[in-house]
Amino acid sequence: MNIEGNILKMRTELSDPVKYYLPVGDSEIDMNNLIGEEISMHFTGRINCISCGKITKTSFGQGYCYSCMQTAPGASESVIRPELSKAHFGIARDIAWAEEHDLIDHYVYLAVSADIKVGVTRHHQIPSRWIDQGANMAIKIAKTPNRHIAGIIEVWLKQYFTDRTNWQSMLMTSGNKNADLIGEKQKALKLLPAELQKYRCNDDDITKINYPVTDLPEKIKSLSFDKNQDIREILNGIKGQYLIFKNNTALNIRKHNGYYLTFSY
Repeated sequence: MNIEGNILKMRTELSDPVKYYLPVGDSEIDMNNLIGEEISMHFTGRINCISCGKITKTSFGQGYCYSCMQTAPGASESVIRPELSKAHFGIARDIAWAEEHDLIDHYVYLAVSADIKVGVTRHHQIPSRWIDQGANMAIKIAKTPNRHIAGIIEVWLKQYFTDRTNWQSMLMTSGNKNADLIGEKQKALKLLPAELQKYRCNDDDITKINYPVTDLPEKIKSLSFDKNQDIREILNGIKGQYLIFKNNTALNIRKHNGYYLTFSY
């Protein structure tokens, strides 16, 4: 079957294992059904900005043209650095957008992939945020009324926990399944200044996530449509937003938001 169109990051559903669906134009492909099969993807050379839709030669910030990277609310600096959000002061690229994305409940969390990391996400992005990062386990630490405060808590905890995910280590490991997330949560809360401890989250449930991966690669190399216009490989698994192939290569789908492909299987 051949399907063509602009791709976006895969939609996910928490199940055992996670279910993945790849948007291609107006269609959506059930990627779990293709594990173990050969798939072919041809990049036509066309990239459309995921904000304005215009054709761009280069994609910025996972899908934007240069102009939208500078002006679109979804590309604001607070998306990457929540502590920089000023929406609570009425300052934002688009205040209506900020009211829906920054001035809502956020969670600070600990997640386990290769290491234990601290992160921030909007309440409605749980558990998709954890899945996109390839986490095997996650727990909520704090609940805040806006993005800025969540970012402040994250910045404080970055002194003790990493806030980054090493994509190669994430793809090559099933995670530290012996990690004591409840103990790490208590440690994190004790490290917070008194004025931030009031945002502690009493939900100690641990979300465990399994991914549809046939075999963990012993080594991994990234693929990009900017260097490989045609990718034809056997799909060995999916984790985070990566397609993992049998030849120990992986493709970051989210990095290629807006790329126009012909997808065959």
